[in-house]
Amino acid sequence: MTGPTSVALPPIAAQRADEPLRGILLVIGALLLFSTSDATAKYVTRTLPAIEVAWVRYAVFVLLTLAPAVRQGPALLRTRRLWLQLGRGVAVALSALLFILGLGKLPLAEAAAINFVSPLFITALSVPMLGEKVGLRRWLALAVGLGGVVLAAHPGSGAFQAAALYPLLSAAAWAIGMIFTRQLAATDRPATTLAWSALSGLALLSVFLPGEARLPDATELWLCILIGVVAASGQFLVVLGYRLAPASLLAPFSYLQLISSGLLGYIVFAARPGNSTILGAAVIAGSGLYTASRERARR
Repeated sequence: MTGPTSVALPPIAAQRADEPLRGILLVIGALLLFSTSDATAKYVTRTLPAIEVAWVRYAVFVLLTLAPAVRQGPALLRTRRLWLQLGRGVAVALSALLFILGLGKLPLAEAAAINFVSPLFITALSVPMLGEKVGLRRWLALAVGLGGVVLAAHPGSGAFQAAALYPLLSAAAWAIGMIFTRQLAATDRPATTLAWSALSGLALLSVFLPGEARLPDATELWLCILIGVVAASGQFLVVLGYRLAPASLLAPFSYLQLISSGLLGYIVFAARPGNSTILGAAVIAGSGLYTASRERARR
């Protein structure tokens, strides 16, 4: 999915020295921001359509990411992989919209738990699309982490209904976007990737907006703006993180968002995680820590 001006490139790992620890810390910071954004979005979707919340978020995203264009001019949008940039923007926007739709029907912690199949998607896609090597132990650690997700979401509850398809499809779209992020790291700056993601995502959401939109009140508008600022900051940290470490290494750390989402769900919505959710979170955290230790030993 490369554009007409792209060139053949060697494997990404060979082009720059990775910095796993910095990449991990950046992604963890992004996950905390995303949990905050998700909790706010769930609160706002009680009164506003999900598509409108997503649209305002992306409008703020555009304003923040294109601010450097005042100084940089058209150079900010200069890319050697136009179609890859557009594909990433569409994938990330769809992921956001689908997850916000799911938040309107599911508890925050359960929606987040279902969404955590994305690391498995990322690891699987990183092999054919990025040429990364994933050893048996890391595959097993990911499988254990996925088992923890299932345990945390406690099958048979209300979470596993038709609405569960929203966070599941959101996870698939997010995984594709993260693979594209890693591919673009070889040629484009983070600011360029964010600018294209903002523009293409806003264009996509604008197509679906007219039939759903209504005029928000002042509180709703400010909360939507907050969602945009927090989510855009998380996006920037993700782009930086995936420039510094392999996708298959970073994938398990996204499981930590289950813990932060559970805490926010309890604080904001009084949705107390059950024992299975807490046990699943422990399994997930253990999987991520084991994967990190294996990567350190390998290096």
